[in-house]
Amino acid sequence: MKVLKWTLRILPFLYMSAIWIMSSLPSNHFVELPDSGLDRTIKESLHLIEFAILYVLLVLAFLTRRGPFTTGLNVLCAVIAGLYGLTDEIHQSFYPYRSASLFDLVKDVTGIAVCFYFIYGALFKGKFIGLGKLLGKVRKL
Repeated sequence: MKVLKWTLRILPFLYMSAIWIMSSLPSNHFVELPDSGLDRTIKESLHLIEFAILYVLLVLAFLTRRGPFTTGLNVLCAVIAGLYGLTDEIHQSFYPYRSASLFDLVKDVTGIAVCFYFIYGALFKGKFIGLGKLLGKVRKL
């Protein structure tokens, strides 16, 4: 159990490192689909989940610590994920083969907000019982 707890605590940092590295590379470095329109659509839609995943990883990390997971900590996780999205857009602006845009940041925050809705509902409002049980198990690690 200690290994799982520490893995959950380290994952956000590893994920943030991966985002940073991938943002430094051309968008077609890893994968480029033959249909350029589809390739662009898929890569643009990844903004909706990329920072939502970071938010979820931050929540999981904070759930493993001692003490209550408060609404304030939940908001803090969302803010950190959103600010890292902003940092990522600024970082990308320094590379000629990457682009930075306010619209990308809006997509990042939208993904975070959707996950926030479900996690907030599960942990603080008694909704989404299955998710609440799963998050409760993480809390008990």
